[in-house]
Amino acid sequence: MHIVDGALAAPVIVAASAVAVGGTAVGLKSLDADTLPRAGLLSAAFFVASLVQVPIGPSSVHLVLGGMAGLMLGWGAFPALAVALALQAVFFGFGGLTVLGVNLVNIAAPAVLFGLLCRPLVRGASPALAAAAGAVAGGGAVALTTILVGLSLALSGDAFIPAAKLVFLAHVPVMLAEAVVTGAAVGLVRKVKPDAFGLPRIGAEGWSRA
Repeated sequence: MHIVDGALAAPVIVAASAVAVGGTAVGLKSLDADTLPRAGLLSAAFFVASLVQVPIGPSSVHLVLGGMAGLMLGWGAFPALAVALALQAVFFGFGGLTVLGVNLVNIAAPAVLFGLLCRPLVRGASPALAAAAGAVAGGGAVALTTILVGLSLALSGDAFIPAAKLVFLAHVPVMLAEAVVTGAAVGLVRKVKPDAFGLPRIGAEGWSRA
């Protein structure tokens, strides 16, 4: 899922970096004392999940957890994922610093989009429908990420079009895995920490907003 340094054309890098800066700025404004620890947790989860990678051409296959980040953080997924991607680039050489903005947009933008679309169902539906919405967010975010990765490569030259197609096909199993993992995670989080989705929780004194 990480595009490496030197694989993209300069206009693609510049345009995506501008979007990444804007998204991160909006995300930082959306974080507060309640959501900041959650952002750190999801950033760490993404960091660890992405360490298990299978290289494929100019990219790689790994779990993303973007759907869960979008559901729990909304726009806050941008700065949370930015930190994880930057640390991976510095310490492990995953992706690269020049393409950091591109990788961030490709992963965080789908996370935010599907998070905002599916969160109302996660918050207001029955447990079964909430888990289904979580599965859609998880699988859909990965699907859109692979499309954006492929588009980034295709816009950088015709020579990358076969690689772009390979990236999408290679991530089909990841889409299914993300759907299952995110759906199950949504069901669990709704039970043990519903306030993570803005739902009321039961405390010693009855229902209360966290």
